[in-house]
Amino acid sequence: MSNLFKRECIGILVVISFVVLFPNLSFAFDDGDFQYWNTEGASWKISNDSKVNLEQEFRFGDNAGNPYYNHTDIGISYSGLYDWLVLGLNYRHVNEEKSSGWKVENRPHLNATVKFELAELNFSNRGRLEYRNKEDADNYFRYRNKFAVKFPFKLTDFAIQPYVADEWFYDFDSKRLNRNRFYSGIIFKLLDNLSGEVYYLLERNESSSTKKWTDVNVLGTKLKIYF
Repeated sequence: MSNLFKRECIGILVVISFVVLFPNLSFAFDDGDFQYWNTEGASWKISNDSKVNLEQEFRFGDNAGNPYYNHTDIGISYSGLYDWLVLGLNYRHVNEEKSSGWKVENRPHLNATVKFELAELNFSNRGRLEYRNKEDADNYFRYRNKFAVKFPFKLTDFAIQPYVADEWFYDFDSKRLNRNRFYSGIIFKLLDNLSGEVYYLLERNESSSTKKWTDVNVLGTKLKIYF
């Protein structure tokens, strides 16, 4: 791939990102909050088919000025049954600021991810079943499904790869779909064992009291190291 073609592709991606993803950027705060989410992760290969994964995430709300949420997630993934299937068992410890102060949630979750390729596009579909053990609140199960598409080309020496994804949440307590997240971003390689990610996320949440939907606009960054 020539340098000229690479530069043209990057320019096209930048224009598309701003036109499609941010058509109302100056009005982003009208319908909801602007937030910044930062995630750091590490992955250790313990066998040919198994990995231990660790993740730490911090979220800043109220126009990215208030640190209102953080979680630590640790788990093991296994891909030895089939090439197209990855299974995972995780535990997530959540701290979140509520109107009554900071609250803790213990959240074990099971994951199954199906991967396949079609027309040179890389598809994945992850199902996640969570048990939410929340401080000063009822416990319940929640199901999440995230469908993602990675584009086949990788640009520049950083192997920049665009992707889009959509994730919906089903609450077994209220028996409703009450959250949706749309992602668009890029994944890139910083070093042989270090990857980065920058994404935009539009999150829509249904209020349990008013049943009205509100929007959250998120700028997210990720770093992950592999051992």
